[in-house]
Amino acid sequence: MKITLLTIGKTEDKYLIEGIEIYLKRLKHYIQFRILEIPELKNTKSLSRDQQKIKEAELIFKQIQSTDHVILLDENGAEFSSKKFSVYLNKKMVGGQQHLVFIIGGPYGFSDEVYARGNDKISLSQMTFSHQMIRLFFTEQLYRAYTILKGEPYHHD
Repeated sequence: MKITLLTIGKTEDKYLIEGIEIYLKRLKHYIQFRILEIPELKNTKSLSRDQQKIKEAELIFKQIQSTDHVILLDENGAEFSSKKFSVYLNKKMVGGQQHLVFIIGGPYGFSDEVYARGNDKISLSQMTFSHQMIRLFFTEQLYRAYTILKGEPYHHD
């Protein structure tokens, strides 16, 4: 199974980039994982929020395949403990999913078309975090989930 984290815009803060790189290196031992960054839209001041979400949706759809299992990282999604997230991932692997694509939307969230395409919605917290930080948090949680599945001592109850 492959996992992609699809994001709008680049991570710019050095401390976040360094943190993400740590977990990217660690994840290589468990799963084929990549972060795919879609460039931020330019000249958005003349666009409404809905227009911006539609334009972002067009860019998202260019990056996903019909066979991909799409999981939207969304504040209204299901919430998991780290252990339950590892169970969720294991079910996807055992169920034969070839490619999971987790998507972090733009500043205004997702268009209706992206919501319609999503297979699942997951929330990392009831709190709101910057799109930049979510990348690090998600990557760490993915690593944590795989250490739980392998019975390794990274996660403590």
